[in-house]
Amino acid sequence: MAFLCRSAAVLLKPCRAAPAVVSAARLYSSGGQYEYIVVEKRGENKNVGFIQLNRPKALNALCDGLMTEMGKALDAFEADGDVGAIVITGSERAFAAGADIKEMQNRTFQENYSGNFLAHWNRVSTVRKPVIAAVNGFALGGGCELAMMCDIIYAGEKAQFGQPEILLGTIPGAGGTQRLTRAVGKSLAMELVLTGDRIGAQEAKQSGLVSKVFPADQLVSEAIKCGEKIASNSKLISAMAKEAVNAAFELTLAEGNRLEKRLFHATFATDDRKEGMTAFVEKRKASFQDK
Repeated sequence: MAFLCRSAAVLLKPCRAAPAVVSAARLYSSGGQYEYIVVEKRGENKNVGFIQLNRPKALNALCDGLMTEMGKALDAFEADGDVGAIVITGSERAFAAGADIKEMQNRTFQENYSGNFLAHWNRVSTVRKPVIAAVNGFALGGGCELAMMCDIIYAGEKAQFGQPEILLGTIPGAGGTQRLTRAVGKSLAMELVLTGDRIGAQEAKQSGLVSKVFPADQLVSEAIKCGEKIASNSKLISAMAKEAVNAAFELTLAEGNRLEKRLFHATFATDDRKEGMTAFVEKRKASFQDK
């Protein structure tokens, strides 16, 4: 298993290019639209987008086709007015055991630099709707980076996180050195990046990488519940709140406070802010219209 932790994809077939998608409206209406992921709407009101990585033999190694499909599914959920949050998960054995090393093995610097290799992975981090990672099993290398692109990480009790790229003679290339350091601090991030070691779910929670830990068989349902709770609020205001929190990683405290104030003021131009406060005063449940 230690070898798998470096990247399960070393042993496995590279994936083919992602199949063409006919229509954004049909992206999650049929499983036939995807080869490497399962896309559905979950929750009692079908208001939570659900993406499950589906390369079980490769421990969900993140090939180019999978990440291209991921981007298309996220675009569809972003455009769906009924969806208020998105959950990304893998299998109980592996969230994603790494990038597909066979795809990378013979790439050159010139190809990577001129083509901005892996840039399209960032789509996960630019979605305006809240994204929850439900991590069971391995989240290593690109898998850990994918989880960290999400807004909230829930972990199963046996989840393992790590950035073992150093063992392959390279370094993280999709945000691992940056997001991990911001999440857990310099010392632990440096240790994980320089040794290739892993941490378990409880240590990940204690270090701030993960917000909650659940038994493996309850993880996805708990993530869906969180998504439903988020989706019950105003989608417009949720997007503002997400923008404000994410800005804390980019701005100084003074700049961040100014942005927060402007976004706070902006909520007073929305119908949902008026409805929320009126409902509170009238002691009733708010009915948000995302306006």
